Amino acid sequence: MCCSQPTVDLWFKASKLTLEEKVKIVTGLGYQGGRCSGNIPPVGGNFSGLCIQESALGVGQADFVTAFPAGINTAATWKYSLFRARGVAIGKEHLAKGVNVALTPMVNLARIPNGGRNWEGFGADPFLVSAAAYETIIGVQAMGVQAVAKSFINNEQQTQRDKYNANVDDRTQHEIYAAPFLRSVMAGVASVMCSSNLVNGTYACENSQLLRSMLKIEFDFRGFVMSDWYATHSTNSSVNGLDMTMPGDITPGSGTSYFGAKLVSAVKDGTVPESWLDGMVTRILGAWNFLGQNTTSFPATNFNSYQPFDPATNEHIDVQADHDTLVRQIDAASAILLKNVDSALPLKMPRTLVLVGSDAGPAHVAGPNWFNNQAGVDGILATGWGPGSVIFPYLVSPYEAIQARARVDQTTLSWFFDDFDLVGAGSAAIDKDAAIVFLQSDSGDESNTVDGNTGDRHNLTAWHNGDALVLAVAAQNKNTIVVVHSVGPLIIEPWIDNPNVTAVIWAGLGGTETGNGLVDVLYGAVNPSGRLPYTIAKSLSDYPATVETDTINYSEGLFIDYRHFDAANIAPRYEFGFGLSYTEFKYSDLSIVQNVYPESPYTKFESDWSAGIPVQGHSTDLWLHRVAFNVTFTVQNTGAVAGTEIPQIYVHFPVTAGEPPSVLRGFWDIELQPGEKQSVMRTLSRYDLSYWDVVHQAWLRASGVYSLSVGASSRDLRLNGNLPL
Repeated sequence: MCCSQPTVDLWFKASKLTLEEKVKIVTGLGYQGGRCSGNIPPVGGNFSGLCIQESALGVGQADFVTAFPAGINTAATWKYSLFRARGVAIGKEHLAKGVNVALTPMVNLARIPNGGRNWEGFGADPFLVSAAAYETIIGVQAMGVQAVAKSFINNEQQTQRDKYNANVDDRTQHEIYAAPFLRSVMAGVASVMCSSNLVNGTYACENSQLLRSMLKIEFDFRGFVMSDWYATHSTNSSVNGLDMTMPGDITPGSGTSYFGAKLVSAVKDGTVPESWLDGMVTRILGAWNFLGQNTTSFPATNFNSYQPFDPATNEHIDVQADHDTLVRQIDAASAILLKNVDSALPLKMPRTLVLVGSDAGPAHVAGPNWFNNQAGVDGILATGWGPGSVIFPYLVSPYEAIQARARVDQTTLSWFFDDFDLVGAGSAAIDKDAAIVFLQSDSGDESNTVDGNTGDRHNLTAWHNGDALVLAVAAQNKNTIVVVHSVGPLIIEPWIDNPNVTAVIWAGLGGTETGNGLVDVLYGAVNPSGRLPYTIAKSLSDYPATVETDTINYSEGLFIDYRHFDAANIAPRYEFGFGLSYTEFKYSDLSIVQNVYPESPYTKFESDWSAGIPVQGHSTDLWLHRVAFNVTFTVQNTGAVAGTEIPQIYVHFPVTAGEPPSVLRGFWDIELQPGEKQSVMRTLSRYDLSYWDVVHQAWLRASGVYSLSVGASSRDLRLNGNLPL
């Protein structure tokens, strides 16, 4: 939707609708006003209305759906193909359930490591998040379902999420937090959800500078803006940027709305121009038309979010298909091998094996009603809590998956799920060929408090006595392997350097096939290729920001996550982009060539940019995003087994730009057999090499020498070269 106005059929042009009909299209039916999370009613006999549904892991609050791996796991694969495939599968399931608008992807950055809903998103770097968002949107919308990029903007914590004021400077906003939304617009996203917090003193959903000046004018966004639930706070101020209020009522069940009758009155008394309302309606219906939903063949909604097991309003349509295969593939590809001493992994038919920790096994009580972890988890952690989760149709725990493999290998398997009996745990590990200890850490939205954590985590300590559990087992077993299921970073200093901790797998939140995906990596059926989408620090205080209240000053600016660690020369425990393999890779033959186009309408823009002359325009202007440089290099598998490498490109701006020392600007996944080598080519655009100049309100080239590095992580940089600018 970034590049052309959607075709609008004559019958629903705003001028053909009554004032009251127009207002119905922009006003949700209120809490539980329909079967879906949010509902827009049918209007005029031709518009069939909209079913808008929670969608972070799949179709929320519906039965017979797939619980996909979390967004953070998807990002950890660093694979464009899996970003896209997951989006396609999620889109298919929404379509089959009769959902028009899927509330995905969440593209807020992991600014703080303990943010409650970080697991729904794609990590701590704007380039990585943008890539995952772009591919997800393309995938979802290829199935005819509208995607929603959320939450615009600066919605990085759950504490006081609808009250705090984020003070963010213009450059930081453009380069960091708005970047994934720009890329979402370029993917043609149907909708953007505005957030519930204030930004620079104004609620995001009535912030015309953000919604109109940045999103709709500068980014050339042609879709519609919907509010987060209960994030609308006015009528006249909101409609100068906001197109749809959700769920529609001011408070749940109140029967009142800031739109609805109030908007009708505002138009009638002339305080809101009817042309504004016409634009709102056109954008909503244009997106509906653009995704081909204006046909009688679009499935009717066949589930009930609020009464998922009511037989009168739920047709129980099974939409899972073969998506378990994709879930398992993502789980294995997202597993990050952090430590592997003397090839402790993969396991090689151990004679005896013990599993320790409640996270290894199933919950004591589970089933269809267990869909958002509101009461906490007493078994395997496969999702965070809150509306971002889904109703799990089943869940394969590591205990079940490993037991099945143990039967094949004739391994004697034992287990000890008590997290607090340290003596018992240690005793269970004695004389075992290997002991696998399972840790977890959970979080979610602010509507629930779990183990004293209201959305955001209070700290980065493993839950359920995890650190002590590892030490107790490692004291008795010299081959202690740790598996971590966590919503985000943990401080693992108490045990990571213990010589008896021989391997660590960071497994994240894997959805239904969690155990099976883990087994694939533990036993070497899949060579781990996951990479960290955030930094694991040695101390919480090493991060540049944490949870705050009331007024939050984004004073770290551009320096979040690895950018901060690099600039402040802080050694992380494991850096952004890090991940080991069961094989080794060699990099060579770096070449950087400027791309030259024949004379075109963009020649002057490109030459002015190269000369350092400010060139104003839309942030989506084609000249800014055309290929400027081709970066080519060779990767060779020098080990004994097949594997996948994730080479990463980091650009180093001239000092005059005031940028962090390194910024991610490219990555790719390469599957190589032993001894095989492959040439890789990635591209850089002028946008990739620009910084946002606040004075000129333009993307500028910095004066000085640009260089780049190619490597296996943000700190393992193997090849270096200068850009021929």
